[in-house]
Amino acid sequence: MWIPKVDRDKGPLYLAIADAIELDVVEGRLAPGTKLPPQRALAQGLGLDFTTVTRAYAEAGRRDLVEGRVGQGTFIKGRSPQQAIASAGLVDMSMNLPPIPQDGRVAQSMWARMANMQGPEATRLMLRYQEPGGALKDRVAGATWLSGRLPDVDVGRLLVAPGAQGALTAVVATLAKRGDVVLTEPLTYPGFISLAGHFGVRLFPMQMDESGPVPEALEEAIRTLQPKAIYCTPTLNNPTTRTWSAERRSEIAEVAAMHSIPIIEDDAYGALKRSPLPTLLELAKGPVYHIASLSKCLAPALRVAYLVAPDRASAIRVIGALRGTTAMASPLTTALATDWISSGLAFDFLDELRAETSRRQMAVAKIMPTGVVNSDPEGFHVWLDLPSGWPRGEFVARLRNLGISGVASDAFAIVEPPEGVRLGLGGASGVEELERSLTVVAALIKDRPALGSLIV
Repeated sequence: MWIPKVDRDKGPLYLAIADAIELDVVEGRLAPGTKLPPQRALAQGLGLDFTTVTRAYAEAGRRDLVEGRVGQGTFIKGRSPQQAIASAGLVDMSMNLPPIPQDGRVAQSMWARMANMQGPEATRLMLRYQEPGGALKDRVAGATWLSGRLPDVDVGRLLVAPGAQGALTAVVATLAKRGDVVLTEPLTYPGFISLAGHFGVRLFPMQMDESGPVPEALEEAIRTLQPKAIYCTPTLNNPTTRTWSAERRSEIAEVAAMHSIPIIEDDAYGALKRSPLPTLLELAKGPVYHIASLSKCLAPALRVAYLVAPDRASAIRVIGALRGTTAMASPLTTALATDWISSGLAFDFLDELRAETSRRQMAVAKIMPTGVVNSDPEGFHVWLDLPSGWPRGEFVARLRNLGISGVASDAFAIVEPPEGVRLGLGGASGVEELERSLTVVAALIKDRPALGSLIV
């Protein structure tokens, strides 16, 4: 008798059984015409109730995997594994990727610039170690990239790191040790949650309102928890898309300075803003570590981040941490980033990225139901506050069964996760594919499960 391998920790069990049927069809273990076990026999074999298996077979029928024959049982339908693979293809809305600009001229310029990177300098880059904090030429390029948000950056405080994660690793290693407390937004970047876990750093949430952290609550948290740092994404928070107000930024910078608490400002999406608000580093009267990565604002393959330390002494300490954790940013990737910035290509690419992001956000506004979606016209992800009656786990599972992947709030939460889901807009190949995906998502939001469907 066929007994599926069922992942009991991943979503509703009836969906897990249906997924197992689909996987075995795709991989050829269940050939067309194969008779599935009677529902009661499979329920006994899996140690589940009859209703769960009944729902699983019904779900498999909805996916066009099986057919019931009166008086005979349930059989695998006659379709090839290739057809099953095609129907199971996912649209990846789980990754928060910048969309690929549709203007071919930018792509042509990009390849032309890469072809020009030849000669003795390129050979030296491939065969030699580089300075952990970046060569002067690369730091100057970083200052140029940041100049729209941070004019007159002291390159002596600016370091080049292997992506935002590398920069965050070095800063956390500099500021905190195992058991120390760092304050952050209740829903925050999963990479930082993982990093804190690795270092044994305890994360506690700041109380938030629509404008950002509540200053009075932050003061109380500082007094009671004695944190070593505050980590935050004031512009286009991942995942909620919220941006702190200018007034609140000033207030939070003042509270942190009053208590001498360093701020780690993750400005991953700051370059997307055409009219950016002041950074915490600009407003700071106390120590702020400002991190701006190219991965989110240009391309994930450019694992380069620029880190501005509070002063030159702090920069030297961070260089030591970079040397001990990541050694250095990739010389070739850094050289490519410097070339793109110096030639102006990076800014042309950013303009195209902004335009494509706007087109995708227009699709969101046109298709998605009001009152559910949180978004920003200049960001390339959205946050769904699911309506009452929609558990996030079942929503993501149902979405996956419809061919779309998303991320439930559990990945971002440092406290009890809300019923929310993040969807990235950049993974679709174009606006048409995105519109098809959003139409599926919008229909699912309206199709709330009945109470009985939650009992498995």
